[in-house]
Amino acid sequence: MKTKLPFVFLLILAAASSIAGQEKVEVPNVDRIRLAEAFRIGQSLGNRVWKGWDKAPFAVLLVTPENEFLIRHPRPSKDFTLIGYDSLLKSNVYFRKRTQAIHFLATFPAVGGVSTIVIGQAENTLKKTSTPWVITVLHEHFHQLQSSQPTYYAEVEALNLSRGDQSGMWMLNFAFPYKDDRIKEQFAALSKLLAKALQAKKKSDFSESLSAYLQARKAFQQMLTRDDYRYFSFQIWQEGIARYTEFRMADLAAKKYRPTKEFRALKDYTPFKEVADAILNKQILTSLPTLELDRSERLVFYPFGAAEGLLLDRANAKWRSRYLTEKFYVEKYFESTK
Repeated sequence: MKTKLPFVFLLILAAASSIAGQEKVEVPNVDRIRLAEAFRIGQSLGNRVWKGWDKAPFAVLLVTPENEFLIRHPRPSKDFTLIGYDSLLKSNVYFRKRTQAIHFLATFPAVGGVSTIVIGQAENTLKKTSTPWVITVLHEHFHQLQSSQPTYYAEVEALNLSRGDQSGMWMLNFAFPYKDDRIKEQFAALSKLLAKALQAKKKSDFSESLSAYLQARKAFQQMLTRDDYRYFSFQIWQEGIARYTEFRMADLAAKKYRPTKEFRALKDYTPFKEVADAILNKQILTSLPTLELDRSERLVFYPFGAAEGLLLDRANAKWRSRYLTEKFYVEKYFESTK
């Protein structure tokens, strides 16, 4: 026994030394502050923009160079290890070694069949700074709201656009006729009419501009095949209105929300008003007259659909009440219902 005690003691000492030498795995503090701000804004303001915002899952997989952190997820898969409860994030936090690209930005059932925001850190995600990154998280949560609707997946499948693709990549790779000269020219003209309608000041000018725009939109629809128009409509509904939501959330945050002192103390913090103005002016209004289908392809749907959302705000203020139940054809919301 006397000869074994030192040996056992050395084993314990070596194990303790090894554990102490390991770096503790935790969410970087700057990312904790950013995510907490996104959650806080969503809780405070989300239902003012979209009814049921707080009912959708808000699961996030944060991708860092070494690890991935799973937050606010109801069913973590077995490849994740629990770190513990984070009082700032108000969630258990799990981690695993990184599997996704550090610049990843998407929302899909990435873990446990639950719609999950998979997002890199602000510095690695389109080189965003903290405030635009927070608004991007809210954009992605809007996708969770879309896909959490009971009939969403069945109705997407009923569009018959996947053509056997079960991965969802058809949403990005669908062969829309971006380079067709006739369609390209009509879309460019349509975008200019949309910009003109948004800029109309007088009620009479707006009514005239709106009528001209809707007529041109019907002409554009008639130029497309049925499947091409379904894809166009789906993208406007899904991604365009998500960009619209970015602006609405940033604008509401600028007017009705006070950022936490921790968020304001971040070195790359910018006021929400600056972000809202940038989305409205640079990403929507300024880009409309210069949209080119053949150059930007599916990226045109973001500013175009966002602009239609803004136009709908003026033409039919109640349109958002129909959005989640009457899916995919935004033009129907211009028609008022009693």
